[in-house]
Amino acid sequence: MNSILIVNAGSSSLKCSVFDEFDGDIRQHFRVKVANLAGPARLEIYDHSEKADGVLVDKFELSAEELDVAHSQAHHQALSVVLKWLDKNTKFRITQIGHRVVHGGDAYSEPVVVTNEVLESLKKLIPLAPLHQPYNLKLIDVCKDVLPGLPQVACFDTAFHSTIPDVARNFAIPRALTHEGVRRYGFHGLSYQYILNKLQQLDPELASSRIVTAHLGAGASMCAIHNGESVASTMGFTALDGLPMGSRCGQIDPGVLLYLMREHKMDVDAIESLLYKNSGWQGVSGISSDMLTLHKNGSEHAREAIDMFVYRIARETGSLVASMGGLDTFVFTGGVGENDAEIRAQVARQNEWLGMKIDPQRNATNEYLISADDSKVKVFAIPTNEELMIARHTSRLLR
Repeated sequence: MNSILIVNAGSSSLKCSVFDEFDGDIRQHFRVKVANLAGPARLEIYDHSEKADGVLVDKFELSAEELDVAHSQAHHQALSVVLKWLDKNTKFRITQIGHRVVHGGDAYSEPVVVTNEVLESLKKLIPLAPLHQPYNLKLIDVCKDVLPGLPQVACFDTAFHSTIPDVARNFAIPRALTHEGVRRYGFHGLSYQYILNKLQQLDPELASSRIVTAHLGAGASMCAIHNGESVASTMGFTALDGLPMGSRCGQIDPGVLLYLMREHKMDVDAIESLLYKNSGWQGVSGISSDMLTLHKNGSEHAREAIDMFVYRIARETGSLVASMGGLDTFVFTGGVGENDAEIRAQVARQNEWLGMKIDPQRNATNEYLISADDSKVKVFAIPTNEELMIARHTSRLLR
């Protein structure tokens, strides 16, 4: 059976999904998660043929030696293992490949078929997304090697935000730098696009309303969507801005960086490591970048990290609502947004002034609609599916 392979690479993780075309749409069959590519990696395979959430059908570990971590071959080896499993255990024949690429810059506001020229232009954007872009592009090269000759499509997290007006996306800096591309781009666009499509299926009027979507996880951002278009995002030039995240700082006064350079003699690499890998929930708590771990820990510092996260979500909500002149719909998504009822309840309490009220029972059972019947704002908890959006884009572009 001809199928589409979707590849979503992180610095130490790999997610793959297998889809095919069915009844005019795209249908998911298998999803693979590979965590901790520094080794030993944990590999889990889920079958989605019968159940939307998937059923775990296999799991195993890959040692650092099997991954050839010493020679930086972990992504290559992990993908090879995934493909061998699919070949042995399924009847799918991969004919197309779709990739999540975090940054498309100004050049790419739509998905694009990957060519050597496209690949070279995307490599120039690595400084804007150093945690993600190198690994996104590495997997394109790996797929060229292990699946030679197959067409590949790059889908961009920044593309959905190309509709943000200049007044919202430009910084108050000299125009020459703005023209150079120093501006807000926004990220998690594939997730926001999926949520918008889901709202269109639930109720077309919802999709054209004033929406704030909160993609909450170790990487977290929020987006204002009005009349089906992104009009503002909490993330900016890079994926550092906005909310405090698992290990990323979120919004910070640029003067802090000048202070660190002058007083602590920190160079670019040291500051980059601090802001991307040692800040956020990890930095505040001193415990973990994992939200579930912080909940279980319950210490004062863990609580402070959670409260700071909630406070920033509520504060950014006000900013995004101002960009649209009101709020009709609020959507929680992402790993934390979809599963953490406590975070959702705290955010709703701080947003009561907007008329947001959550039904405790609906919230506790993770229903789609979690707002109370008398809430002025409809509140949803909707699982996102970036891979499905990539599969749809890939199929459409290569059809």
